[in-house]
Amino acid sequence: MINLTLRQLRYFDALARHGHFGRAAESCSISQPALSMQIKELEEALGGLLLERSARQVALTRFGEELAQRVRDILRSVDELGDFARASQDRFAGRLRIGMIPTIAPYLLPKITKNLTRMHPELDIRVRETMTPRLIQELVEGRLDTAIVALPVSEPSLTEVALFEEKFLLVRPGADEGTPVPSREMMREMRLLLLEEGHCFRDQALSFCNMQSAPPREMLDANSLSTLVQMVSAGIGVTLIPEMAVPVETRSASVSLARFRDPEPSRTIGMVWRKTSPLARQLLQISEVVCLSAGKVRVRQSVRSQKA
Repeated sequence: MINLTLRQLRYFDALARHGHFGRAAESCSISQPALSMQIKELEEALGGLLLERSARQVALTRFGEELAQRVRDILRSVDELGDFARASQDRFAGRLRIGMIPTIAPYLLPKITKNLTRMHPELDIRVRETMTPRLIQELVEGRLDTAIVALPVSEPSLTEVALFEEKFLLVRPGADEGTPVPSREMMREMRLLLLEEGHCFRDQALSFCNMQSAPPREMLDANSLSTLVQMVSAGIGVTLIPEMAVPVETRSASVSLARFRDPEPSRTIGMVWRKTSPLARQLLQISEVVCLSAGKVRVRQSVRSQKA
């Protein structure tokens, strides 16, 4: 009989994800020698090599690659057992892992955390901020409980819950205050400042302007809305930002704000979680807290499970 421990499986999963003993050990809060010993014991128990070791990094063997996916499934099932136990309790307590995209987290996170802590003081809230594809991957793999993103994500294994609609505003240099608001056709002729590739907000801005991509000579990328607004303040171009970002990002910038004519560009903010999550009822309650924190009215017909 093969004797394996959940600790060994979690360490192997971390190593498979990071591809580096040092980073994997740090993520597991243990020393690198201790991690190496556990992986070696796992290999001995299974009777096969899991890794190809080199001085700079590690690579999974074919056996290791096949095992990595099975280990992720096992760990996800184990975590869901814990979620099932928590879901059966009257109170909402324990670990809650929430993911948010960068164009939401700085503006909603403080209010969401404050309200959740007040309403559910026994919650241990852990937040992960990164772009949508990474959040969806971690959610599917069971490393997040839910994520707050712009919909749709169209992942068959997830339930999408639409929360509220948010408009985009045009940000121009302060000297443009009071001048006519350009149409979407006119926007294509302007120097449009965008977030870098990978941000869904970039794609939404381009879609509004009926552009597949911005002309290279006119495009200047940034990795945050704050940088975009400061670039506009310097007279470099114009940009779009979501409503929730306006109070934070424009308070110290010499810019002017304008709304577009109808139909205004917008996005749908929502929550997603695994269809199999035992915490679905609690997460639906949290979605109400998100709307409360944003000061928004919830959209109708908001819950939609993706078809497999």
